[in-house]
Amino acid sequence: MTFVLAQWLVSAFALIGLMHVYWALGGQWAAAVVVPQVPVAGFVETLRPAFKPSGWITLLVAAALLLIAVLVCMRVGWGMPAVQHKALQWVISAIALLLFARAIGDSNLVGFFKEVKDSRFARLDTWVYSPLCAVLGAGLLAVAWI
Repeated sequence: MTFVLAQWLVSAFALIGLMHVYWALGGQWAAAVVVPQVPVAGFVETLRPAFKPSGWITLLVAAALLLIAVLVCMRVGWGMPAVQHKALQWVISAIALLLFARAIGDSNLVGFFKEVKDSRFARLDTWVYSPLCAVLGAGLLAVAWI
């Protein structure tokens, strides 16, 4: 069971991390639906991105996601002896809490309790991104405390 969970977590974090590398290098596939959108003042149906992520910040996010995959590998012992140190447990647990916080959201643009709900991003956030964050967080907690 632990093997399957760890394999799934590493695959998910690596895939999401590599997608961020793709976007950081200028890739456009799905880029329009991964940034929150806000209404343009004075135009009822017009939306614009809430921000434009810079390439280097996106690379930092990619590095963080890939590091999480490495931490899971360290915890379960893939390619090295399993690390049982409490510090690793707490680091992975803290990351899980951050993912839970992302799933809950900022009460405005992201998460289950967001106010801006009428965009492609918002619909994907409700049905894909936020649930994925919750599931990844739960998986990380399980790996941290096995």
